[in-house]
Amino acid sequence: MTKIALVTGASRGLGAALAEALADDHHVVAVARTVGGLEDLDDRIAAKGGSATLAPMDITNRPAMAELCRSIHDRWGRVDIWAHTAIHAAPLTPTAHLDAKDMEKSIAVNVTATSVLIPFVAPLLEASDAPRALFFDDPQAGKKFFSAYGATKAAQIAMARSWAAETRRNGPKVFILSPQPMPTATRARFFPGEDREALTPVTETAKALLASI
Repeated sequence: MTKIALVTGASRGLGAALAEALADDHHVVAVARTVGGLEDLDDRIAAKGGSATLAPMDITNRPAMAELCRSIHDRWGRVDIWAHTAIHAAPLTPTAHLDAKDMEKSIAVNVTATSVLIPFVAPLLEASDAPRALFFDDPQAGKKFFSAYGATKAAQIAMARSWAAETRRNGPKVFILSPQPMPTATRARFFPGEDREALTPVTETAKALLASI
């Protein structure tokens, strides 16, 4: 029976690397807004003999996410692993200068969408024999200029930790993983002068994270 992996935020960075790694032994449902990034991912997966279903969607679109999860249920009946990497990284700014639109988008993507996706995906995971959900911590909360990103990312991880505690006995297994610093576009926005050669490649990080669960 083909194992099913759902990756939200799959078009680039860690999400794309996880999707590509998971495609070695899963059919990957890859969700992201960036069509070009998804098509590039599909080409890489196909070149390695894997398969993917591309879902060019915005995770803040609740009806679209509901329809996607219904389609997954109707086609495969379950999800075996869900990796949630989608994130909005608002520009760094002093807290006293927070932009309302940036904060609203951070809440919508990082918090509200997660609160919607967990109830949608949970029944699909519960139908698997070995269900796993992966979230990725980035402890920037409380640091200078990280108000919007830090607060909303911390809220997302707090939600995941609660879910992990609630499902410890009966599953699904919920993992909160801590990736090494990687040369992603998001990190480049946060630390533009950083030596990217010293960072861990996303492909290496993805494989190490998957091996740890």
